[in-house]
This record gives sequence, structure tokens and C-alpha cells, in this order.
Amino acid sequence: MHFYLKLIVLLLFCLFSFALDLLLGSVWIPWEELFALLKGEGTPTNRLIILDFRLPKALTAVLVGAGLALSGLQMQTLFANPLAGPFVLGVSSGASLGVASWVMGLSYWLGMYYVPDWQLLLTSIAGALAVLFLIMLTAWRLQDNMSLLIVGLMFGSGASALVGILQYFSDAEAIQRYLLWTMGNLGDLTWKKLSLFFPVWLAAVIGSFLLHKPLDALLLGERYAESMGVNINRIRLQIILVSGVLAGAITAFCGPIGFIGLAVPHFAKYFFNTANHRKLLPLVCLLGAGLMLCCDLISQLPFLEQVLPINAVTSLIGAPAVIWIIWNRRGI
Repeated sequence: MHFYLKLIVLLLFCLFSFALDLLLGSVWIPWEELFALLKGEGTPTNRLIILDFRLPKALTAVLVGAGLALSGLQMQTLFANPLAGPFVLGVSSGASLGVASWVMGLSYWLGMYYVPDWQLLLTSIAGALAVLFLIMLTAWRLQDNMSLLIVGLMFGSGASALVGILQYFSDAEAIQRYLLWTMGNLGDLTWKKLSLFFPVWLAAVIGSFLLHKPLDALLLGERYAESMGVNINRIRLQIILVSGVLAGAITAFCGPIGFIGLAVPHFAKYFFNTANHRKLLPLVCLLGAGLMLCCDLISQLPFLEQVLPINAVTSLIGAPAVIWIIWNRRGI
């Protein structure tokens, strides 16, 4: 199938999943009502449900899925490791440590029981970037990708240990706020929070797309990239910056969401049979957005009041994907 035809099919899949995400939930809304809302009509109750609750959540799912997939693709290319990703390399744990340090640490000791969104955003991005820089420093010393992966996991474990220490010294209210945040939640972003999240997301995504040529060069090794005129140190810094900002911003607002950043780039390469980043970047965006919308649909348990934590759903889908990646990598 031609690349652009595949892209159109993937885009239609995303649009269909987006529409389903608006219609399904504890209250079923007919398709006719959705078309009526597009015309400025429809009942006030359905208008309230869709415009104030489901539409922001669906848009958040699109932004989160696309952002995590982009971040994972860039990390896998930079570290030349198919198992690299925001969650696996400890970047999400670093972002979680940044948020925990503020929610259960400084904010509690300073008597700040309400943490502004911009503070969560900054602390989460700072934690994600800190772990990425540590991994990058380690990568200069370690040439073995598997060793680097293990080191990334250790950084994540260290960050989780520090979070555990903070929990030990925090009060029950702060611990509860943090634990609810770690479960992941796409429905917590209001239009006001989206207005803060979207510009940061958009800037990082644009930065990612501008890096498609250096990313292609890195596929053939750093020496080849240097021979093509790529400034390796500058490109490393740029990739770390945009990947860390994406992972940190998403983690700040939606909690640590695993496996999307790891699995989606492999799905894109497998189903579309390309390693060209000019094609891969839009593909992983659409595929990540579509997969996250599907995860959100599963988490809603239509016609029931309960909503599953989004992190649990992505892990149930992503864990078999990781096994599949390892299986194919070893040629079993």
C-alpha cells in the first residue's frame, strides 16, 4: 500500500476513535446528537458532557499519545536501543520525582496545599531533563546499549526510592494526591490546563519535526552523522531537550503513562516498513494518538460509572508489545 494511502487510513482511524471517545462513556450519546452539536444544536445536557468533559479528554489523549510516541522514537534513535523510551529509561520516573518533590516536599513544608499547574509543569520537566542528562553522560562512557538500558532502569529505581522517602515523611493528604496522580488521568485537564499544556507540547513537537534529517543520519552511527556535517553534541542536546520537555509536560498533567513511547515506534516501523524519520514522525504521532484514544475507550467501561486508571490500560497493552519486541529482536 502506498505510504500516503496508509497515512490517510491511519488518519481516518484516529478520527473514528476520536468520535467514539466523545460518544462512549457512562452516558451513551447517539451519533445524531454529535452531528447536531456540530451544527450548534443538541440538548444542553449532551452539550455540557461533550464540550466540557469528553472533548478536552479526547484532545488530551491525542496530545499525550502523539507526544509520548515522538519522545520514544527520538530516544530509540539517539541511544540506538530498541527498548529505549520515556518510561523504560527512567525519564518518567525523573518527572515523577520532580512532581513528588514539590507535592509532598517543598509545598507541604511551606504549607502550600494547592500546587499551581505551572509549578507541576516546571518541576516535572526539570526531573525528566535531569534523568535524560544523566543517561546521556553515561552513554558517552558505556558503548553497550543493554548496559545503558540497565543504567536507565537503575536511575528510575533511584528516583522511585527517593519518592518513597518523601512519602514516608509526608502526611496522608499529600500522599493521596500523589498516588492518584501516579495512576494516570486524561480527564483531569480542563480547557484552562490545556491552554497551558498545548503551547509547550506544540513547541516540542515542532522541534522534533525539525530534527528529522539528523535523526536519519544517526541511524547509521555517529561517525557517519559527523561525516554528513551533523554536530553530534548539539543534536544530542536538542533531542534530549525536546524529548524531556514532551515527557515532562505529559507526566506533569497526566501522570506517568508507560509503554506508549516504547511500543508505538516499533509498530510504526513494522506496519509501515520504513526507517525514514520524515515519514516516521507523522506516523508515530497518528499511531500514538489512535492507540491512546483506544486505551481511553477501554478505560471508560461504557455504561458504567467506574473509570480504570489509564496507566493500567496502557501497561496491559504495552507489556505484550515489549515481549514481542524482545522476541523478534532475538530472532526466536
